[in-house]
Amino acid sequence: MLQNWLKPVQLQVPEPQNGTLGEHIDTWRNDFPNLKKAKIALLGADEKAADRIRAALYPLSNTFKKTAIADIGNLRKPDPELLIPVIYELLSGKIVPVIIGADERLIKAQFLAYQNAKALVNLAVIDEKLRQNESDYSALLQARHPLLFQFGLVGCQSHFMLPEQQRFLEKNHFDVVRLGKSRAAIEETEPVLRDADLLAFHLSALKQSDAAAVDSPSPAGFSWEEACQLSRYAGMSDKLSSFGIYGYQPKRDREAISAQGIAQMIWYFIEGVQQRVHDYPASSSGLTEYIVDFRGVQYQLTFWRSTKSGRWWMQVPDAKNKKHERHRLVPCSLQDYQAACRDELPERLLQALQRFS
Repeated sequence: MLQNWLKPVQLQVPEPQNGTLGEHIDTWRNDFPNLKKAKIALLGADEKAADRIRAALYPLSNTFKKTAIADIGNLRKPDPELLIPVIYELLSGKIVPVIIGADERLIKAQFLAYQNAKALVNLAVIDEKLRQNESDYSALLQARHPLLFQFGLVGCQSHFMLPEQQRFLEKNHFDVVRLGKSRAAIEETEPVLRDADLLAFHLSALKQSDAAAVDSPSPAGFSWEEACQLSRYAGMSDKLSSFGIYGYQPKRDREAISAQGIAQMIWYFIEGVQQRVHDYPASSSGLTEYIVDFRGVQYQLTFWRSTKSGRWWMQVPDAKNKKHERHRLVPCSLQDYQAACRDELPERLLQALQRFS
């Protein structure tokens, strides 16, 4: 079925060496990969971009023997509409797609692949700004798509954020972690990424000195090391089921430095997936309850800590809508719990409470 929208990998690479990803990945060249055991599927939404990154990814070391990876090739043509059924089929098979593309409109297509989901979903975007274009993901926010429950924006820069955009994000109680806070304490991004069902990483979030292979690069942004850490956080989340990397322009990447950086991002995302421990929402077992008498609200606050991973969640009031049930535990940190014990609560968690009020 998937072959209807895809074509095999044509990239010619040297014979893979022992212990490399190229040896481990089941790549579609002649026979389509067996997806019954696959946990992750690499998908090129733009053939030139994806092949440049494959050339950098395949030689990397393979430490993922417990995680079956398939490379299912490229879209027959770089059309966002073709991406929707491919991601849908992969999600139906409980396979995490890693999408590589140049066109930012693919973010919207990645989201729409969830349109038959029984529950509402959370979208997170790593980008330098909130993009406003009817053809991209901002249209989902402005009209509040009925499938969207929550939106998170990580790495945005204040000088790119118009006042009306900031008011819009605040009014809708969306999560925002600006670049300065993200870089000063990158662990503050982890709860937002852990709460997402799908993540889109726009490479404009990287600074120009690190990643020049994007349209309109800017001087401030994340480094490749931070991009890899963000990718690993995303991979570790049991809730996250698709990861897209967008904005790569291979014609600007003369020395293939950006391709190498993206390949390393994918490597660390795979590492994160392999390190999943299947705590909430995969399973609520192994969670320890902590009750806080918080004077700032009309009721006690309940926090949960996973004995498997040490990660924390805050429980919001009982959801009236069954579609909201899987969002009742909002990811947070030990510092958030300690702040609640001091009758303090971060704005992000206060907004989470307001979403259910």
